[in-house]
Amino acid sequence: MRQTFHELTIPTRGKGLYVFTPQVRDWVRASGIRQGLLTLYIRHTSASLLIQESYDPAVQTDLERFLSRLVPEGDPIYEHTLEGEDDMPAHVRAALTQTHLAIPVADGMPLLGTWQGIYVFEHRRGAQTRSVALHLLGE
Repeated sequence: MRQTFHELTIPTRGKGLYVFTPQVRDWVRASGIRQGLLTLYIRHTSASLLIQESYDPAVQTDLERFLSRLVPEGDPIYEHTLEGEDDMPAHVRAALTQTHLAIPVADGMPLLGTWQGIYVFEHRRGAQTRSVALHLLGE
């Protein structure tokens, strides 16, 4: 059994989904591990990870609109406003989504469906630099 680790830096330009499937596929392929389990973990509390449709960009736009309605900015219920009015809603959105993913690997590739992509889901308005840790265990 082998394992390997890598960290990706994903720049964002504000709220929305940012695909990074090609970088993940390239790294898994280069690892030489043919069968195993890939774990991805975002090292932030105001962004998350998603596996989502990559064919129609309207899916990503609709998800952003839905979460904006579900978790609005400026709600007087929030006490934490030290980092701006978009920060606490970003924490809530991250709590409702995922900060880690587990993806099987077979034949040296992540086992994603035909239309599935791996995304950083940015919950802050401003540009950010997000770190995603990748850990692959297998043979």
